[in-house]
Amino acid sequence: MKLILTTEVSGLGAPGDVVEVKDGYGRNYLIPRGFAMRWTRGGEKQIESIKKARSAREIRDLGTAKEVAGQLGALRVRLKTKAGDSGRLFGSVTTADIADAVKAAGGPVLDRRRIEIGNPIKSVGTHRVSVRLHPEVAANVDVEVVGA
Repeated sequence: MKLILTTEVSGLGAPGDVVEVKDGYGRNYLIPRGFAMRWTRGGEKQIESIKKARSAREIRDLGTAKEVAGQLGALRVRLKTKAGDSGRLFGSVTTADIADAVKAAGGPVLDRRRIEIGNPIKSVGTHRVSVRLHPEVAANVDVEVVGA
């Protein structure tokens, strides 16, 4: 099945890319969640608008991405959330929570879709989170989760 990606999908491609995937993966996962749309000749015209929107959001070049990675590496991010007596959180920390905490700590504005959490954050403590700034640059941010 030939699809046009509308958002970035890890291991598959970036918005505006035309990809060939198995029918079930496209029909049952990518299309219903809005990650992709069916490829048509008319859809090819939309590729340009998708790529323009992506370039407006994306960090322009490799040098800027490395500069932002340096900022993120030096940043101290604290996130207050509700926790029980044993240090276990009520719920978990989301990528949107992390993006807001980075912004509040004086860091750059991050797109929540670029933040990757390895294991769900469900306890108080320091957790390492990866941020994909550019295809070649990923920054690690230490997030300190504090019970409120």
